[in-house]
Amino acid sequence: MASITVRNLDERVKRRLRIRAAEHGCSMEQEARDILAAALDDETASSGDLGTAIHELFRPFEVELLQVPPREPMREVPDFD
Repeated sequence: MASITVRNLDERVKRRLRIRAAEHGCSMEQEARDILAAALDDETASSGDLGTAIHELFRPFEVELLQVPPREPMREVPDFD
């Protein structure tokens, strides 16, 4: 396994990391590893285009099977005179 050192970490960030790690019942190092892994997984998952992302989001709902209502004629444009 590789190691990294993070220098000049803002004290507020360190405090928030410590609190978050305590809430999850793990060490600050483990919490930092989890955050990094999740951030990089999200980055990889979002590398596609918007259309593909929307399609993947709604795929479980089988929207292809929904009935599309028939189109109706447009309404008359209101006359404001």
